[in-house]
Amino acid sequence: MSKLALVTGASSGIGRAFAQRLAADGHDLVIVGRRKERLDELAASLSDVDVRPMAVDLATDEGVDAVAEVCATEPLTMLVNNAGVAHYMPLAELPADKARELTHVKVVAPTMLTRAAVPGMQARGEGTIINVSGMIAFSGPAPHSQMPRRAVYAGSLAFLVAMSQTLHAELEGTGVRVQALCPGVVATEFHERQGLDLSAVPRMSSEDVVTASLRGLELGEVVCAPSVEDAGLLDAVFQADLAAFGAQSPQLATRYQG
Repeated sequence: MSKLALVTGASSGIGRAFAQRLAADGHDLVIVGRRKERLDELAASLSDVDVRPMAVDLATDEGVDAVAEVCATEPLTMLVNNAGVAHYMPLAELPADKARELTHVKVVAPTMLTRAAVPGMQARGEGTIINVSGMIAFSGPAPHSQMPRRAVYAGSLAFLVAMSQTLHAELEGTGVRVQALCPGVVATEFHERQGLDLSAVPRMSSEDVVTASLRGLELGEVVCAPSVEDAGLLDAVFQADLAAFGAQSPQLATRYQG
């Protein structure tokens, strides 16, 4: 049976590395991105599988709807929601158009594409959804002195983690797997396009991120953090989440009384 993967943000970085790895593993591909010439060049380099470029802008409803139609009507075995924009800046300084673009690409698009893909995957009894988030999803408690503020960006990545975890539970027993992929700093064009020079910062390769993701699927990891050696740290975070969730009651906590 043929395998068909759809990868967003495929024109460079992690998305391009996913496309190359999946093609090497025998997947036919739908590759999505804004830059048609980059997609065409990538498609031409992957000659052993069928590759269909889709040059669309996932910051628009029209772009999301066009890709969602493919997700809903074609037998996808894998969906990689990788497209992203950075827009690193405090909320008060974030222009409205950039806030809209960021939330559309990192929240609306993954939600709508996943929503379109899941019913068919359930009906076929198999499928994989990878939502590319990032370690910044866990940075919320950091003080200003430790990390520059980027509330909307961090919030969008945290959304992907929570959605992936909850969707994983919803789809238990259906044959559909879900993963939130949370890389740290990666050597791609992502930061350079935002005017950030990270050339002096040690960075992981996109290829290693993809290796971790695919191995994480084999290990059954719902949240994959390629750069975190001690997986117990993540387990501790999630157990604390569940402990706080389970500790709620209808009574007002004593610290709020009096």
